[in-house]
Amino acid sequence: MPLELTRPWALASLLVLAPVVAYYFARSLSDFPRPQRVVSLIVRLTLIALLVLALGGLTLLRDTRQRFIVFLLDQSTSVGESAQAKADAFLDEALAKQGRHQAVFLPFASEVGAMADRRADVIAGPDGAGAADDNKLSSDEPSSDEPSSDESDGAAPGSDEPLAVVQTGPTPKQQREERWRRYRDGTNLASAIEAAVGYLPPGYVPEIVVLSDGNTTDGDALAAAARSRAPISTVPLPTRTEPEVQVSEVVVPAEVREGEPFYVEAVIFSNHPDKALVEIFKGDHKVVSEEHELKVGENRLRFQQSIERARLAAYTVRVTKLSEDTLLDNNSESGLVFAAGKPRVLIIESDPNLIRDLAYALEQEGVEADVRPPQGMPDSLADLQNYELLMLSNVPATSLTGQQMELVRTYVQQLGGGFMMLGGEQSFGLGGYYKTSLEEILPVRSDFQKEKETPSLAMVLVIDKSGSMSGEKMEMAKSAARGAGELLGRRDKLGVLAFDGETYLISELQSADNKAKISDEIARIEAGGGTSMYPGMEQAYEMLQSASAKLKHVIVLTDGVSAPGDFEGIAQEMASQRITVSTVAVGEGADVDLLESIARAGKGRYHFTNDATQIPQIFAKETVTASKSAINEQPFLPQTIRATHALKELDMETAPFLLGFVMTRPKPTCEVILATESGDPLLAWWRYGLGMATAFTSDAKSRWAAEWITWEGYSKFWTQIVRQTMRKSDARGVMVHAQRRGQRAVVEVDAVDDLGQFLNQADVELTVIDPQLKRQPLRLRQTAPGRYLAEFATPRSGPYHLDLAVGRNERQLYRQSRGLTVGYSDELRIQPTNEPLLRSLAERSGGRYDPTPASLFEDDERAAERPTPLWPHLVTAALLLLIVDVALRRIDFGLLAPFRG
Repeated sequence: MPLELTRPWALASLLVLAPVVAYYFARSLSDFPRPQRVVSLIVRLTLIALLVLALGGLTLLRDTRQRFIVFLLDQSTSVGESAQAKADAFLDEALAKQGRHQAVFLPFASEVGAMADRRADVIAGPDGAGAADDNKLSSDEPSSDEPSSDESDGAAPGSDEPLAVVQTGPTPKQQREERWRRYRDGTNLASAIEAAVGYLPPGYVPEIVVLSDGNTTDGDALAAAARSRAPISTVPLPTRTEPEVQVSEVVVPAEVREGEPFYVEAVIFSNHPDKALVEIFKGDHKVVSEEHELKVGENRLRFQQSIERARLAAYTVRVTKLSEDTLLDNNSESGLVFAAGKPRVLIIESDPNLIRDLAYALEQEGVEADVRPPQGMPDSLADLQNYELLMLSNVPATSLTGQQMELVRTYVQQLGGGFMMLGGEQSFGLGGYYKTSLEEILPVRSDFQKEKETPSLAMVLVIDKSGSMSGEKMEMAKSAARGAGELLGRRDKLGVLAFDGETYLISELQSADNKAKISDEIARIEAGGGTSMYPGMEQAYEMLQSASAKLKHVIVLTDGVSAPGDFEGIAQEMASQRITVSTVAVGEGADVDLLESIARAGKGRYHFTNDATQIPQIFAKETVTASKSAINEQPFLPQTIRATHALKELDMETAPFLLGFVMTRPKPTCEVILATESGDPLLAWWRYGLGMATAFTSDAKSRWAAEWITWEGYSKFWTQIVRQTMRKSDARGVMVHAQRRGQRAVVEVDAVDDLGQFLNQADVELTVIDPQLKRQPLRLRQTAPGRYLAEFATPRSGPYHLDLAVGRNERQLYRQSRGLTVGYSDELRIQPTNEPLLRSLAERSGGRYDPTPASLFEDDERAAERPTPLWPHLVTAALLLLIVDVALRRIDFGLLAPFRG
């Protein structure tokens, strides 16, 4: 019987303890008979040896043929009902022969589920959120068909009772269904094998049995099998046999020239004869709609296309009107095409007709310009990527969403795009850009130092704090009030009132220089109560009547219907006392007609927003507009502050007068190129991330640039400023290939220099922006002469935008933008059972391919050593010997000799 010590170092203690015991034996003064003392020594040494062996972990090793099998059960979407039936029959037959052997069950798909000791305990999904739960609601979840007890039929004016309770988030059932869908939407066999190895206990003959179709979407199953300490047997399951049609791939060239014809090839796979309507969309526009007969197997259809006035085109192929189909998610797929051509600029202008002169001037110099109203502001990076530069001309921040501003920041910072803002009565501070994402990009600040001669402003904010304003609305209103105070100068005054059913003085009318005190007072506002707006307006009027300021202004914000009052009367009375009134309606529940009439009677402005996050921009716009100090409409001649190649061959001394500009402050690290005669920035730029941003505080149209439009240098000036700011793209000598492989994408770059020689030891950096606008920087590694490679995960469906920079010796040589579209999961693709992978798994790990169920629990030559720790027996024996040892040291057995006679 083999023995082993798990802690052999413990034997070293014998070398210390044995001599000590022997020493005390030799020096003992005991008068017991010598034979008794020798026996006592032997007992004591034996006791110590037993304890040392127990401490050393003495273990008895016995051979056993008892098996421990982990069954890995594939629950992914590609495993259909027929496969499940085969797996059930296989397990029934195998478990009938289980006998004394052990078995556990581990379900898996895109992740590993919960282990079960019994087959009946196997749950569906990662946390039990599977098909068994799909048709029942949790006990605390109300039915969507029954009205909530909190709902009411209506509310009287002035009341803040909600009209209805609307559930904004997913229900628990919907959350379970989504987790179940994500769980089944993939197959990670590698992680399942690694988890199974972790579950195998020592002392058994181990084996892993995989029941799967072998079609993995993530992980390296062969590498996991090679690392496994147990043989892996594989049981092939059939793939889905239901009628299915899928768009397997959309084959398009990575790059074409603008106007060049090319083919969009749709690869459609069907497992049965069918007829389909094949539609191709270029972005949101349908460009092809044709009916085609589909044969069994692969069908390749080609359609000729070309790209005009676009940099990036997303082509989506969709099949519909099928007679038989099971899965709908795999009926469409997309591909991205980049077009090389003239540089393109997108101009967003509140009145597009007024900016046509600038667009024509750019066109004459070889720059394509598209002009859109604010409603045409891109909502996606794919749209922005069509342009090298985005220009905003007289567009207020309230016309843009926070998401659109974040897109612009990502476009400039991460993808190297250019951004330019032109001046106007709705730009910079006047447009409400204070503390927005776009102000962060710009090289100038929207707040500025008010000049001494500008008129002072006294402003009172009247803010609704009723119950319906709770949450985000209230927080945004408080942020807006604090921001308004920051925009005011030292000579200005600010007061804050809040109202629900009553009116509360939050901050008395005081110098706006007391910013910290005002901010602390605003922070104490809490929502609750009804809505009575008129008393608040009355108190604001009384506060401003006694104020010593040349300009007086009131901003009223509410989201509800107020109790009655003479609103128009008090607004007219304020206007007669040179007090202007502006109103802000938040949400559809506000009395928009009343608020609009108040603003009209009060000689102010009316604003409406459904997005609470826009409240700070509205307040900022109102504050700067009311102060009447952000615009200087005195004619001036531009002054050159810094020479630049962008103004090369332009004689700025001959430039005519500009008739006005918006006052701003330059940021510390920006470059001010042109300034006004008073020293304010006129043209400034800086680098922001990978891109550039430029501010021109006058305009390019007839209001302030009427004389510039007829200047002979007008076209050249704007073209050179645009070319300085826009994204630089140089594709000479660089070929980029991006393709998807399972759940990952592979980017290969082939680069040569101007002489046609391979570009080696270059710094090739890739920036990846995923569908959620998250940034991932990568450095490509060189794999061959002139070839560089990188991989990244693509866990989400949607467009992935790529920005590639090639440099050497800290100098950028080339820059390109590319894209990759990830459609439906590979789990939804029609594929046969991956028998080669399943065979390789078995061969590499020493397992069997497609074993019979009965053979799994049959004894063979394999055996395992089952360790049995002996320390309990050793300690017990030591305790018994301790009793004997005590007796030998306390009782003189020589004195007992006469009694034996």
